[in-house]
Amino acid sequence: MEDRRRSKRLDLSGEILIKELGGNSVETCEIKITDASSAGIGFSTDKQLTIGDNYEANLTIWTKEVLHVFIQIVRAKKVDDTYHYGGSFIGMPEDVKKRIDVYELVEDEKAKLAGENK
Repeated sequence: MEDRRRSKRLDLSGEILIKELGGNSVETCEIKITDASSAGIGFSTDKQLTIGDNYEANLTIWTKEVLHVFIQIVRAKKVDDTYHYGGSFIGMPEDVKKRIDVYELVEDEKAKLAGENK
């Protein structure tokens, strides 16, 4: 099946921060990121989230740097005890998008070189 996504998907790790509106308490929940691009993110967790709600997240990228981002949940699916979500980044700074774009280019070049060396 042909991948028709606009951006290559990247594997990262992270956590999502769950805050009540107007409250001071923050719950941190580990997420398993299944794919990410400069446009959005796919991840799994055991925590139920709400489609349409906005969440803060800390993503650890390939340089081990932690990026603080905002995500809006756009789709959800429950499989057994795990929830799988798709989210769009909200207001992601251009410098963060550029870091992801550069990583995509590097990974594409590495894949091309690996293919040529076969």
